[in-house]
Amino acid sequence: MQLTAIIVDDEANSRAILRNYITKYCPDVTILGEAANVQETLTLLETLTPDVLFLDVEMPYGNAFDLLEQVPERTFETVFVTAYDHYAVDALNAQATYYLLKPIAIDDLIKAVAHVRMIKEKENTLLDQVLVPATVTTVGKITIPKQDGFEVLEVASILYCQADDNYTKIFLETGQKLVSKTLKFFEDALASYGFARVHKSYLVNVHQIVRYRKGKGGSVVLSSGKEIIVSSSKKADLLAHFK
Repeated sequence: MQLTAIIVDDEANSRAILRNYITKYCPDVTILGEAANVQETLTLLETLTPDVLFLDVEMPYGNAFDLLEQVPERTFETVFVTAYDHYAVDALNAQATYYLLKPIAIDDLIKAVAHVRMIKEKENTLLDQVLVPATVTTVGKITIPKQDGFEVLEVASILYCQADDNYTKIFLETGQKLVSKTLKFFEDALASYGFARVHKSYLVNVHQIVRYRKGKGGSVVLSSGKEIIVSSSKKADLLAHFK
């Protein structure tokens, strides 16, 4: 798959180094344009639709996070390229796809491109077909605690689970349950049944997903019509559940 990219860095020399690396070591990436600051990038994005942004963090007149805030409905992946490792947490919170440190290691650049390609290929495939989970049909039962004992639920009947502080709301085909267990508890309990953590607050039954919509992280639509946002950091994990 041929990828398209925009390089954003306020230093011309850094842009040139990355451009040369991409051209030489990642020939399946076409560079659509380059920008030195937030405004130049926004101008490019008005007419270009790249698959990935190689984005420096520190720039004049606004940084990378200022830029991403101004593009809330983005369909491109973001690879941060910076000389500072202390932005890693912020990059994760900004739902970056990959984090490269300057000076850029060729192997890391190749891995970043491969990761982006995997996400885009899977994403594009899911847009063109009926969603078929790669896992076997959901079977089995789980028990949830009650004040007077426990209740048995058919795993297949669970649409999704939603975190509610130290509780979890379980949404079923026939209603919902509030359980005094964390979402992490159910993530572990349902791991072998085809459930995916798509957001810090949501765990979904992949067998109930009928549509995927592209976006910053995208979103999934369940058989009930419920649409749930997918965190960018969770997108690759979700897509891995499908053929």
